[in-house]
Amino acid sequence: MAATQILHSKIYGADKPGIPLLVFHGLFGMLDNWGSFGKEMSEYFPVHLLDLRNHGKSFHTEEMSHDDLAHDILHYMEHYGLGTVNLLGHSLGGKAVMQFAVKYPVKVNRLVVVDISPKAYPPHHQGIFKALESVSFDQVRSRQDVEKVLSEYIHERSVIQFLMKNIYWTEDKKLNWRFNLKTLHEHYTDFVANAIKFGVFSGPTLFVSGEKSNYILPQDEFLIRQQFPNSKMIKIKNAAHWVQADNPKDFGDAVKDFLLA
Repeated sequence: MAATQILHSKIYGADKPGIPLLVFHGLFGMLDNWGSFGKEMSEYFPVHLLDLRNHGKSFHTEEMSHDDLAHDILHYMEHYGLGTVNLLGHSLGGKAVMQFAVKYPVKVNRLVVVDISPKAYPPHHQGIFKALESVSFDQVRSRQDVEKVLSEYIHERSVIQFLMKNIYWTEDKKLNWRFNLKTLHEHYTDFVANAIKFGVFSGPTLFVSGEKSNYILPQDEFLIRQQFPNSKMIKIKNAAHWVQADNPKDFGDAVKDFLLA
């Protein structure tokens, strides 16, 4: 059963005292996107960077709901003998940690949610899926070939570079995506167009958004307070959706101050 498989991770500062921080990336991301942040935070406490299911080097499966993602966190914690943790999730990873926190509140000490709210979002990655599915791995021979196909559909250089981090050579000498494109597309509405299930996490929670992002709107605050009554919200200057990449210093300082408070 896929549910009993353990998420792939990289652990920094394993010998440090303190409550471990588990970090989850967003859609089409991977734990390597958070490498610099993980190393920086591991000076203060252990940090586990994880690949979500159907991403990075974690297992591929046909299921991809918020509940599935929450169960993966639970199995990971059980596997590593982690009783209580701090959780940080960006975008889709934020949905995963919110679902986990309202489902297993006693297992979470502090929660950090990065540029996402508990609400349902209208589908907004159709163009990216079209670009990704236009790449024929039977025909492309190099990373440059893949980039050329993507650039016909995607005009933001940063988005292309982000997606290209997922390209790798398979054992039979072909290029492919690390993420499970088929499942992500088939179940896209399950994890984007659905709100997390109702529940309450009363522990300290920090919602971090980029000042140039519209993922968390002022009107979302009511919903956030219903499920996360002990939450505060901050905006990071000069940052859009990829907050940790756009302004790593201010983002890192805000998270560190919150977790060490």
